[in-house]
Amino acid sequence: MHPSVKSWLKNLQRVFVALCILSACTFSNVQASLALNDGQQLILESWSLINEGYLDPTKFDQIHWKRLRQKALEKPISTSEDAYSAIENMLQPLGDPYTRLLRPEDYKAMKASNLGSEINGVGLQLGARNQDGQIVVIAPLEGSPAADAGVESGTFLLKVNGKSPQSLGLEATAARLRGPVGSQVIVEIQTPEGEDKEITLERRSVDLRPVRTRRLRNESHTIGYLRITQFSEGVPRQVKEALEELSEKEVEGLILDLRNNSGGLVSSGLAVADAFLSNKPIVETKNREGINDGIPAGAMTLYDGPMVTIVNGGTASASEILAGALQDNGRSKLIGSKTFGKGLIQSLSTLSDGSGLAVTVASYITPNGKDIQNQGIEPDRVLEMPEPLNPGTSEDRWLHDAELLIGANLDLENLEESTKELETPLTNSTPMANQ
Repeated sequence: MHPSVKSWLKNLQRVFVALCILSACTFSNVQASLALNDGQQLILESWSLINEGYLDPTKFDQIHWKRLRQKALEKPISTSEDAYSAIENMLQPLGDPYTRLLRPEDYKAMKASNLGSEINGVGLQLGARNQDGQIVVIAPLEGSPAADAGVESGTFLLKVNGKSPQSLGLEATAARLRGPVGSQVIVEIQTPEGEDKEITLERRSVDLRPVRTRRLRNESHTIGYLRITQFSEGVPRQVKEALEELSEKEVEGLILDLRNNSGGLVSSGLAVADAFLSNKPIVETKNREGINDGIPAGAMTLYDGPMVTIVNGGTASASEILAGALQDNGRSKLIGSKTFGKGLIQSLSTLSDGSGLAVTVASYITPNGKDIQNQGIEPDRVLEMPEPLNPGTSEDRWLHDAELLIGANLDLENLEESTKELETPLTNSTPMANQ
């Protein structure tokens, strides 16, 4: 990873450490004057982390943030569930579905997902609309029960086992979809076309396999295909290995497939961007002080040949950082459909009882200044709908379109090189004598 990327991550870590120290000091001062039980301490711990780190502190005056803390502490808190409910009620007026409490089991599941291991569930990656909190499918995981049932990106969840996802919230909805292998969950959905359906999904173990690669051959060219379905901890290493393998096979170009990649660890997304860009800006971040910190790529790249990148409505967050950097720097054309539009960065803190707290601490914009949040990224070429449901297969029309595009670009490059060779003057030729 390039030193500038590492430096940015270290600075971010220092900020989080400072916030934790400051919140710990605040917590100690209050504890000294009040006899707080464990649940009340958890509320105060959460409030302090958000108070010191949240991206938009102007919201605090609008929602009477200090009063919300007081009201939460005044409630009778005798169980962990009481504390969790009080924290969630305190967070609701912020109107930010990504600043949220994660109960211990949900926090554990999220960390397991970020490590790139298997999960037990139906395989839906979810997001929430800021304006109304409606839960939407960013993407189904490949090979999951949801993908097998034909659930598409942009589908709205109306009910999960009879409960409204809007009332449950993002994390509780995700928790209800997980469960023991072989158990079932009834989900009411609204398709992107507006059709309401009820489907029954059987939970099973889903292998995340975030990096997949193969070689594509036709009569003219050999192309590398690299698909990244999420940015978990080990992805940069796996991408490095995949690119080295493709290089050994002497591929002439690369198709990068970011469809249905809902994001994950921003640090992993930055490291992968660093593999394709040389001394180019990757992204700018904006924190609560409004300071823009540009993050550049290093001089060394793992692959600098021709490439095309496929995106869709399931391309979100860290994968949008990568897609935006490739597009703005002229490194790769984007083809497919408009991306999801999640341009916020969350810090993830472990609370004293093993639960977690995600706090929106920054937003990001592309090198050319595009604000991704709620807007997404428009591809350079929009491909024909309906979108293929099985990316990477022989029936994938979009992948075939990508092959044709990169093949045409390679043919054009070869033609230009041949033309230059023909136009080069013969400097060492022997003069002809007049006959």
